[in-house]
Amino acid sequence: MSLEARDATVLRHHHVTLCTGGAQQDYDFHTGVLGLKSVKKTLIYDGQLPLYHLYYGNDVGEESTLVTSFPMGHTDRKARPGSGQLSELSLSIPEASVGYWEARLREHGFESRRAETFGEPTLCFRHPCGIPYALVGTTGDGRAPWGAGPVPAEHAIRGTHTYVASVREGEDMEAFLELGWTARPVARDGARLRYEVGAGGPGALIDLAIEPERRAGTWTFGEGAIHHGAFQVESFDVQQGVTETLEGLGFTDCSAVKDRGYFDSVYVRTPGGALFETTVSKPEGFAIDEAPDRLGARIQIAPQFEDRRDEILAQLEPLSF
Repeated sequence: MSLEARDATVLRHHHVTLCTGGAQQDYDFHTGVLGLKSVKKTLIYDGQLPLYHLYYGNDVGEESTLVTSFPMGHTDRKARPGSGQLSELSLSIPEASVGYWEARLREHGFESRRAETFGEPTLCFRHPCGIPYALVGTTGDGRAPWGAGPVPAEHAIRGTHTYVASVREGEDMEAFLELGWTARPVARDGARLRYEVGAGGPGALIDLAIEPERRAGTWTFGEGAIHHGAFQVESFDVQQGVTETLEGLGFTDCSAVKDRGYFDSVYVRTPGGALFETTVSKPEGFAIDEAPDRLGARIQIAPQFEDRRDEILAQLEPLSF
């Protein structure tokens, strides 16, 4: 069966997760400078050391508007950026707002550089911990931004734009995307290849940056790198089907289903090295443990650890919000 005849089982981005530095620094940057809503403040429990898992997005934390972070400052663990990772966080803004954002970043002490990728005006800058960011001017992005943030709605960030994966060569990654991820090649810009999933457009794009001379980056939790990119799928049946398709192609480095509280995840290490995730949102979304008008109001701790709240939070940097 040709790719065009197959169902587009991978729909769009769900969230992207970064390993950043200080928790307060990360929170102030995303909510104060970028004007995203704090949708959820929670923890992860992979391993023995608790970490914050902070979620930023629009009013309800809609899929593809979400940027999430694991602040690592209290661990002293550093990442090495390089190939085999997602190498840039690219966010969508209205095309007419590029000048607004250039001025806003400057006012907050961030240097930016204008560029053009795939014909779209782009502002390049960095998170305080060093992760490369891009604000890409787009037209026709209908996703609703946070309506009550510090950035006027007409200029506000709409969500993710593209995931940029740095790879040393593209052939195996192209096969993975086309045969296992229902992605379609749509454009080339120099050494960068663009793919789209689902309906395409901002929030449904994947770029391969072919960088054969770049040293491999680290895969561990560590400050200064993007950890993974998650993609929305419709149901557990679809999620299982994607996993079975990948394994049938020989891409067997897939995890078991992991319950992340607000969604269920399967992770796969792609042949280019970047970590991808298929994600099934829970019907209640982020309102599963907070009222919709109170999202992000309290640090959420998994029910089995709630009786240890004070002990766990004492291990983390205090967070003011």
